[in-house]
Amino acid sequence: METTNKPQPIALITGIGGQDGSYLAELLLEKGYQVHGLIRRSSQDNLGLIEHLKGKITLHHGDLANGIVIDDLIRKIMPDEVYNLGAQSHVGISFQVPEYTADVVAMGALRLLEAIRRLKPQCKFYQASTSEMFGKVHETPQKETTPFYPRSPYGVSKLFAHWMAKNYRESFGMFCCSGILFNHESPRRGKEFVTRKITQGLARIKAGKQEFIELGNMDAKRDWGHAKDYVWAMWKMLQMEKPDDYVLATGETRTVREFVEIAGKKLGFDIVWQGSGVDEIGIDKNSNNVIIKISKEFYRPAEVDLLLGDPTKARQVLGWDGNYTFEALVEEMCREDEKQQK
Repeated sequence: METTNKPQPIALITGIGGQDGSYLAELLLEKGYQVHGLIRRSSQDNLGLIEHLKGKITLHHGDLANGIVIDDLIRKIMPDEVYNLGAQSHVGISFQVPEYTADVVAMGALRLLEAIRRLKPQCKFYQASTSEMFGKVHETPQKETTPFYPRSPYGVSKLFAHWMAKNYRESFGMFCCSGILFNHESPRRGKEFVTRKITQGLARIKAGKQEFIELGNMDAKRDWGHAKDYVWAMWKMLQMEKPDDYVLATGETRTVREFVEIAGKKLGFDIVWQGSGVDEIGIDKNSNNVIIKISKEFYRPAEVDLLLGDPTKARQVLGWDGNYTFEALVEEMCREDEKQQK
């Protein structure tokens, strides 16, 4: 009996050098994909997360702000699947560079969608949407039908990209999916993000390399999961018969304060709090040293106080569920940052 070899699927990942991109690249390689990645030239010195994948993936230099590069790339590799993870993804920084954020996050997604529509309309497209689109929330928990109210240039830009993906799906029959991802962390999280700032900072304090960490709103509540769990769902969305949008979340919320306290325990600190607001400090009972200080600098101009996702649809339709508990996530981040200090 004759057997036919199924052609190797080709995937393009924008933002492949980041946390999600690196985990997704590993997953797709395991599943037999030919993996291509788009990276900015300025990111050449920041490819540590995919250094171990050299020779297994193909990297292309370019920028989501350059439509000609996007067109050329789609024409050159003719991907079967595109995962748009590239972004200026720091919420706080988006207030400082709103125009750049909009150009890369909002218009970047549109450039990709247009290139795919014209050159490879059967290509499946994944848009990395975000819980920051909910912003000033209208209901808790947030699900796929919850109204959006973004409170940052980043959230607004992501909402534009989200609705563009939906419009291209409905207007042109393209296979476009959006994953509305709540906060997802890992040891590969950028050092500018609060969770990594906490675990790395505490590890450095323990090693005697740093005295304290400065943080912002300790009572902000977030739904934190592990990035490894979330990239599997990204891939799964593009394997479904019909394209759709899904909330990816744990369904549990924790404050920044809780994250600090649990990470502190993992690294041998016993933190107690004194004062309130910007005058609050966290003291390690074991040494009596102040190791947490609050700074106005790290408060957002428009704060998002509570984000809590309802992952019911993803669980029922995709068969998705997280493998990591919150404690296991914090433990892994602490241990990896502790190792880096030795």
